[in-house]
Amino acid sequence: MQLPATLLPLRARRRRGRADGRTGRAVRAGRAARTGRARPPAVALAAGGALLGLLTTGCVPGTDGSGAAGRGGTGVATAVPDPGKAGKVTLKVWDQETRGGTNAEIERLNAEFEKRYPNVRVQRVSRSFSDLKTTLKLALSGNNPPDVVQANQGYSDMVAFVRAGLLTPLDNYAGIYAWNTRYPNTLLNLNRVSADGHSFGTGRLYGISQTGEYIGVYYNKDVLEKAGVEPPRTWKELTDSLPRLKKEGELPVQFGNLDKYPAIHTFGVLQNQAGAAEGTEGAEGAGGAKGAAGAEAIRDTVLGRGDGFDNAPTREAARTLADWREQGYVPKGANGTGYDDAAKQFADGKGAYLITGTWQLADLKKPMGDKLGFMPPPPAEAGGAPVTTGGQGLAWSVTSKSRHPDVAAAYLDFLTGTHAADVMTEEGVLPAVPGRAAREVPSGTADGQMIAGWRRLSAADGLVPYLDYTTPGFYDTLSAQLQGVIDGSVTPDALADTMQREYGEFRAKQRAERPGSGEGSGGSGGGEGGE
Repeated sequence: MQLPATLLPLRARRRRGRADGRTGRAVRAGRAARTGRARPPAVALAAGGALLGLLTTGCVPGTDGSGAAGRGGTGVATAVPDPGKAGKVTLKVWDQETRGGTNAEIERLNAEFEKRYPNVRVQRVSRSFSDLKTTLKLALSGNNPPDVVQANQGYSDMVAFVRAGLLTPLDNYAGIYAWNTRYPNTLLNLNRVSADGHSFGTGRLYGISQTGEYIGVYYNKDVLEKAGVEPPRTWKELTDSLPRLKKEGELPVQFGNLDKYPAIHTFGVLQNQAGAAEGTEGAEGAGGAKGAAGAEAIRDTVLGRGDGFDNAPTREAARTLADWREQGYVPKGANGTGYDDAAKQFADGKGAYLITGTWQLADLKKPMGDKLGFMPPPPAEAGGAPVTTGGQGLAWSVTSKSRHPDVAAAYLDFLTGTHAADVMTEEGVLPAVPGRAAREVPSGTADGQMIAGWRRLSAADGLVPYLDYTTPGFYDTLSAQLQGVIDGSVTPDALADTMQREYGEFRAKQRAERPGSGEGSGGSGGGEGGE
């Protein structure tokens, strides 16, 4: 099965924040980190139609309970598990939901799950994205691993864990719990890994995601009004407002990149905008990237079937990021400012805009109240289709060494059901599949703007994958290179060359490892058709 061209990986996934103290039975650990994609790392929602109305009824291969061949099977249950009959269970859960809104909804749902099943105790370890990414593989391969973990999609984490036999396929559970009708196929597919362990987006299911997310533009209404600037309706209006804001003594864009992943998100937005503009104008991409080296081209490249990053949108995005630093549109020394510190400064009125993910909304809304506004990055033309980096949150997965896989699967089902979606909305979190509560959120609020933006992006097929999905080492490579772009030590051309080289080498390695695949054609970018 070929992955639909509209799929969006999520990253950043890359993301979340700091958790202090103990809440209920949760064990807190870690420092501030990104939420989303970090990792950062997030999936295109529905091809040519609104995600929210597209709950397909046809079964995804393998999710009807039929199973699939290969290591680990496809889940052990054949009927809906009853955790209440499992005896005394301590369910060990590792997640990265350390921020106010996501932490609150997980705490609420955990307490409800324990109340429903008094024999089950949820032992929660909540770490920042960075800490989770660093420690998870060791924990999974140890003698006493967690039962449930959040695993970042893509090659560096989920695919690597699957190849090492550390995660349990969930296809039977997906059939039993009807996850194949709860989620559009496009959402499920980004949590799939091929049977040979070489690619993601097709094959067996290894997780389900709870949240949706996308990178948007937060704005301080008071700061804009003081400078005589209206909330931008187009990307040009946003960029034209930056020198005006600076002239009025305001910081145009708050930004902190000590954690490295924030630059991946900002760069992704700039690349999307450059690609959208190029696609609109019908311009040729640089370095032989034919036709529209825009959002579709970026999407294809991340999913392993594109020409790579030797193109005009990649260079233009790097030039813009460097220019913002040179013009003073972002704080001086941004590479030394933490992600959470920058968000706090924005909440304190230091900055007109903050470009980051929907996971930050609950934390910003609390101190800012009605001063906070939010939108997807404005389109090239007023009223046009939006485009941005985003998709779904990190996958919730069951580990292969779990002593309680049926209870773990029931927990995943509980975390992602319709009631859970309403709890998420009440806590200011965007569900992957919004429900009743989302329809009742007032449209003029920041929450309402976030949900409306999700609907517009889904309808316009405007979500683009997180770039760090591209290769196993792309997160480390890109985050380091972008710090160089910001401090002036890496040129836009050098960035594009490095990205292209790593992409081409990885695709060549994939082709070489595929029996009978040969080296194929397509130059350094690979350019194969899907997996």
